[in-house]
Parts: sequence; C-alpha cells; structure tokens
Amino acid sequence: MRIVTIIGARPQFIKAAPLSRCIRQQHHEFLIHTGQHYDAGMSDVFFDELNIPKPDVNLGINTPGNSAQVGQMMLALTPILEAQKPDWLLVYGDTNSTLAGALTGALLKIKVAHVEAGLRSYNRDMPEETNRVLSDHVSTMLFCPTETAVANLAREGITANVHLVGDVMVDALLQNRARASRAMLAAEGLQAGGYFLATIHRAGNTDDPGKLKGILEAFAHFADRPVVLPAHPRLRNALEQSDLMVSPNVRLVPPVGYLDMLGLTQSARLVLTDSGGLQKEAYILGTPCVTLREETEWVETIELGWNRLAGSDRARIIAAVEAALASAPENHPDVYGDGAASERVVNHLMSFQ
Repeated sequence: MRIVTIIGARPQFIKAAPLSRCIRQQHHEFLIHTGQHYDAGMSDVFFDELNIPKPDVNLGINTPGNSAQVGQMMLALTPILEAQKPDWLLVYGDTNSTLAGALTGALLKIKVAHVEAGLRSYNRDMPEETNRVLSDHVSTMLFCPTETAVANLAREGITANVHLVGDVMVDALLQNRARASRAMLAAEGLQAGGYFLATIHRAGNTDDPGKLKGILEAFAHFADRPVVLPAHPRLRNALEQSDLMVSPNVRLVPPVGYLDMLGLTQSARLVLTDSGGLQKEAYILGTPCVTLREETEWVETIELGWNRLAGSDRARIIAAVEAALASAPENHPDVYGDGAASERVVNHLMSFQ
C-alpha cells in the first residue's frame, strides 16, 4: 500500500508515532506536515523523542484564522496528493490539518481513513467539533477508539467501514512509559504527588479574559501547592495582552516534550486541563483530572470518576479539585485499548475491498 499521512499538531505527532512505525514495516508512507504547530517546543521535539520519520513535505502553514488556515492547506495539499496517488489518505483527530486533509482527499476521490473517529463533545462552538464531524462524514474508513465513538457514528447514520480498534495514543504511551522523564521535576524542585499539572490552550478559555481570570484565581487558591503550567503560545499571548496576574504558586514554563509531559503527568497529584488528549493520558496513568471545560469527548473518564467537568468558574474548579483529592475511584478498566490499535488499523486498511 501507498499511504499519505497528514499531521500538523502536537497530538497528531504522538498518535502518528506508533502507527507510522507499523505502516513502514510493510508499506510506503509519504508524510506531510502542514506546519500548524511549527516551533521547536510544539513540533521538532516530538519528532526527535518519538523517532517519527522526517516529513517528506512541510507546508509551513500556520496562518491565523481557521477558515484561512484550512483553505491554504487544501490549496497546498491538492497538487501533492494528485502527484502521489495514494491508496489511502490518513488523517488524525480534530484539528484544522485533519479537516483540510479529509476534504481534499474526498474531493480528489482518494480514500480517506480517519483515526480517532466518532468522538463528540456536542459543542459546535468548538472548531474541533466541526472538524471531527465533517472529517467523519467524508471518510471511507473510520477507526474508533471506544464503543462510545462507534455508537456516536451510528446515530449519525455512519455504520459502514467503522472499526473499533482502540486508541493509538495508548500505543504511544505504553511504548514510551518507561522512558518518561523526571528532568522537569528535578529542575523545578518538585516531589511526586506534591504538585498539580495544568494546561490551558483552547481559544474558549484563552481568548475570554473573564474565563481565564476564573481559572487563574482557582489556581491561586491552592497557594500551598505548586501548579506547573506549560504555556501554549496562545496562553502566553493572552497573558501578555491582558492585565491578569499569575499567582506565585503557578510556575509558567515553556511547552515541554512528550517524555517530560509523561513524567509530569504520572507524578502529578492532579491534572487541570482543557486538552482532550491530556484528560485521556491522565486517565491511562491513573492521575485524577479536572477538566476546564463544560463538556468532554472522553466521556468514559467522567463516567468512571477519574475526571470532573468544572468549566472556568473559580468556585466550581476549587470544588472539583477538592472532591478529586478527597476520594480516588477504585475501578480503572482499560477502556481505551490494549496498545495494539496501530496493528489493527493497518490490517483493516490492507483488507479493505
């Protein structure tokens, strides 16, 4: 098989690492990096740490604005895909790179395979929700991480070529767990279980001063505990353009690589995040989580008691953190798979008729 893979953002680099390795054992992969995440801390370090092959093409497209970004990506992808003539076009997740790849492939009559299909937050104000829904509906084959995702697709009338394979991020985590770095703990003088780990990157939080203020005030409430906050460029920009104060217990650090993030997540007492991937990684690593959103696509983490939705309200975040610290769930099933999702994906692509 000849497969073109399109990636462009941090979560996609992680997902692509185990699957790319599996594809290249028997097949040819042409890797396109859209450039959506472009700086060393959000891109290069992941390729280095996870041994992802160097992209065959880097489009270098990081234009502000969702529609402009998707449009420019589609224009750039079209001649490349026409020249490559792949058997499959592989896209991951829910970013602008995902949507641009899926739409371009569908318009060029190339079979599109969507990894991490079927997730739904049911919040159409999030561009990620639009991206994942549209990508699912133009894809030929859909690879779901959970039974919930399969059921979501069925409710939308998508049942053909839908496969429950597990989550490729579990593959990546299990393959790299033993390599998790404790360098950040040493550098920041942190003790395992003695700090919170936080991330804030979604536009709904960073671009709304009121919401960002509520989140930061909640962090400040836990003044006796360090809150390690790797700062996404969007958060840095929001803080620079506002008069919001960051409490002394909040340690703003640059974006960290995958192995550092694994180490920080598994040693944290609790995670506070608006990231989808980090909610799931926290669950897999057995770290309680409070999600700084009103909904999540990873509903299993909520149902099993390992995650709590708190939005951006100060009081709700504090209450959710205190509840999470007060009790730990006993049940921790492997709802996201067994680490063999990549092999299942390749086998389904090979057997498609």
